[in-house]
Amino acid sequence: MNSYRKDWHWRLLTILILGTIGAGLWVATSKVNYAWRWNRVPQYFVYHHEFVKRAHYDSRVIEIEAIGDSTTVTIRNQFDEVESFVIDSDTLKVFPDENIFAGDLIGSTFKWEIGPLLYGLGVTLWISAISSIIGLIIGLITGLCRLAKNVTLRQLSIIYIEIIRGTPLLVQIFIVYFFFGTVLNIDRMAAGIAALSIFAGAYVAEIIRAGIQSIPKGQMEAARSLGMNTPQAMVHIILPQAFKRTLPPLAGQFISLIKDSSLVSVIAITDLTKAGREVITSTFATFEIWFVVAFLYLTLTSVLSQVIAWVERRLAVSD
Repeated sequence: MNSYRKDWHWRLLTILILGTIGAGLWVATSKVNYAWRWNRVPQYFVYHHEFVKRAHYDSRVIEIEAIGDSTTVTIRNQFDEVESFVIDSDTLKVFPDENIFAGDLIGSTFKWEIGPLLYGLGVTLWISAISSIIGLIIGLITGLCRLAKNVTLRQLSIIYIEIIRGTPLLVQIFIVYFFFGTVLNIDRMAAGIAALSIFAGAYVAEIIRAGIQSIPKGQMEAARSLGMNTPQAMVHIILPQAFKRTLPPLAGQFISLIKDSSLVSVIAITDLTKAGREVITSTFATFEIWFVVAFLYLTLTSVLSQVIAWVERRLAVSD
């Protein structure tokens, strides 16, 4: 409470700065000759999809039975076959004993469907989660190889890290998809996840290497003196301590991976970015959609940041 009273003027200054920035953005956008259509955005998250029911052949309506909001229409076609259609009552377009022709509208049903933005958000979450897990495994193995006494393991890990960190992720995605994807016959989703995992693994490896090297050598020597071999000491003594120290940079890497996952849209994976582009082509609501896409990415990264912060607090208490 005292800290809030002491810093009230700085907090007020923060509010004034943010308010000034907001006012500036409002003035700038008001001068742009652009018709904002925010009311069109929600339908691209979820929408009421209409399923139209039509007669397949020339037929005759033999029965219409209404039960609540649904109506069952039974018809007999020209081949003396009976067909039934369940539709919403308020969409009924036929009458009892009416003769209808092939293609005539009988009625419709409506069902809530996932829109492209929500679908793209799910794909982004899936790709980011799987790539993070695989990248962590690759990084852990590579980081340990980076510190190994075996020269071959150490040199191969260094070559992998330098190549991946020295080339753009976009180029790596193209190589994995167009070259390895063609040779190994893997689809675009697997290629995108593989490219992101390999990319993240190189950075995770260096983070883990630094974390392990930050642990005093006396920890390993003490573990060995208690009868542990090197793998046991690494698993039970070194890695748990290194994990606590590397958690913040690992979190930063995984947050970056969520944003980097937008690049898989270049190989036709319908993630959040590609879904946004598809919506724009049909609505021309360019600014609204990109603002929404940016907000969704910000939400994902903010939630992950809060989760990592909670884990850090839990680990701090366990100390």
